[in-house]
Amino acid sequence: MNRYFIEVGYKGAQYSGFQVQENAHTVQAEIDRALSTLFRETIVSTGSSRTDAGVNAAQNFLHFDTALPLHPQFIYKINAILPEDVVLKGIYQVPADANSRFAALGRSYEYTLYTHKDPFMKDRGYFFPYKLDIAALQETAEIIKEYSDFTTFSKRNTQVKTYICKIEESFWTVDGERIVYNVTANRFLRGMVRGLVGTMLRVGRGKLSMDQFRKAVESRDCTNADFAVPPQGLFLMKVRYPEGLLQPVRFGRQ
Repeated sequence: MNRYFIEVGYKGAQYSGFQVQENAHTVQAEIDRALSTLFRETIVSTGSSRTDAGVNAAQNFLHFDTALPLHPQFIYKINAILPEDVVLKGIYQVPADANSRFAALGRSYEYTLYTHKDPFMKDRGYFFPYKLDIAALQETAEIIKEYSDFTTFSKRNTQVKTYICKIEESFWTVDGERIVYNVTANRFLRGMVRGLVGTMLRVGRGKLSMDQFRKAVESRDCTNADFAVPPQGLFLMKVRYPEGLLQPVRFGRQ
């Protein structure tokens, strides 16, 4: 058996999330269907990162095993089978024990706000036409890096054993009418990025003081976080692996 990692991107608007669910339309189910169709055998993949309903990904990974040879036009063929809102970007041969989820060293997300009505941003951002204190947003983003326990920003009904995350980057950028939160960590909890964004926006709107924000983080109580920001503004941007792990499969001309 050979193990392969595949790199994908997708728009999440039409899906009930990434991970396969019974009686639900998911990104992973479409990918497994495409792989199984091409290989003419059942392929069950394992995803690196779960995203919620409506959340997008510029980059996500899955792995699967097969003893069958890859079609010389593998990428072209899979993309022809996949729906138009899911794309296969690459395929990599990896060691047999490599796991797309557990081998990941870190993940990066962006959450995008746009401040003026724009029909082209409707499914790629959160329309937020309110005055924001950008300096306050930046201060809260810096405060986040001081903490490691993010129980406050994890939705309930999760099965994780620890709420400890190492935040590597946390900052806001402003580009014209787009305001973007950028965050990188070794791992994320269920709903964590949207909880961080929603709670920071309360500070940026003057509805929560900096001291109250700190107390919310330290409370380890999810009722003190605001998870109400919509999913379409959230993008999984990058999944980082150890250098040298991903060896692209070389094909002839696609």
